[in-house]
Amino acid sequence: MTSLTFEEHSARDARLVILRGLSGQLDGRMNETLLTALLETFGHNRSRDWVRTQLLKLKELGAVTITEAGTVYIGSITRAGLDHVQRKSVIEGVARPSPEA
Repeated sequence: MTSLTFEEHSARDARLVILRGLSGQLDGRMNETLLTALLETFGHNRSRDWVRTQLLKLKELGAVTITEAGTVYIGSITRAGLDHVQRKSVIEGVARPSPEA
């Protein structure tokens, strides 16, 4: 098993927070400004560019789609992203959700 850096652990956790946030929306979507605020709630005090990078990584992994509204990214969760959040499958590069209590 490869040892991950703190930065990679942090990014993987942030990606899970993003997916959980998207899965909690009625339409499965949130813009990057709201996602930045959500991440801050969970201790990820990062720039909007960093949040965009995480959205792009999630897109690359097939967990989200991205639409652009002017200069703002809007992330939408995919079936693969939802399956990861619901512990039905695993997406490498995203922290694994803990079991529901």
